[in-house]
Amino acid sequence: MNSKINSKSPPILCKFCRNKAKLRTKTVTFCSSSYGENQPNNNSKTTITQVPQTEACTVGFKTLRTCKLGISRYPDFVYNAEGGSGTGSGTRVMSDSKENTELSVLFDIGTLYIPPLTSTTTKFLGLPLPPFLKIDIVPEAFQGSINQESGEVALEFKARFLFSVGSIYRAPPLMVKTVLTTEESKGTIRSGRGKKLDEGGNCRLVGVATVDPIDDFLMNSFLGLPTECLACLNAVISFSIS
Repeated sequence: MNSKINSKSPPILCKFCRNKAKLRTKTVTFCSSSYGENQPNNNSKTTITQVPQTEACTVGFKTLRTCKLGISRYPDFVYNAEGGSGTGSGTRVMSDSKENTELSVLFDIGTLYIPPLTSTTTKFLGLPLPPFLKIDIVPEAFQGSINQESGEVALEFKARFLFSVGSIYRAPPLMVKTVLTTEESKGTIRSGRGKKLDEGGNCRLVGVATVDPIDDFLMNSFLGLPTECLACLNAVISFSIS
């Protein structure tokens, strides 16, 4: 079932310009750092390429540790999303301004992987999830805009969340649709604030969504559907000329 977006930012309509121009690129090198609290100290340099006005680029996406997922009024799950990744394409949004730094981005769903919530990746109230409990995340859409100058990111995210307990129980998919943003995302009972893209490509994306009831009395009762869920992902976004 569909879910409603609860974000101050409306869904982003992506516009793409396929004209490529052989323009001079400007490359700036920065020392990167991570938002994750338990990330190792990495002094390696990350190169961010400023994309020419009409040239396409490749956009990389990686998820990190110390993320959070929450649903209803339950305490948040502490979630290690390290290892998640995806690639997409980006083009500049056409503008009269020569200094326009906004990219329209579309990720290839076939490359997008978000680690499942399991006893090895997720804790609830300080304890690992029970054995055999698993929540798979199956992305269906990931697109939006990135402003390299301001660091603002707004990406429409749609995915199916699949709850299962070994081979004993498998619930119908929970559909989640939200805008993951570096700004504030606020619903009725859930809210979060992101962190803008820094020079190393690090950011924190948050999104609140309304989850509708499904055809499963147990899940509807346990989660109190309809309700709201919150996603808080620490991530790295990178750019390279196609």
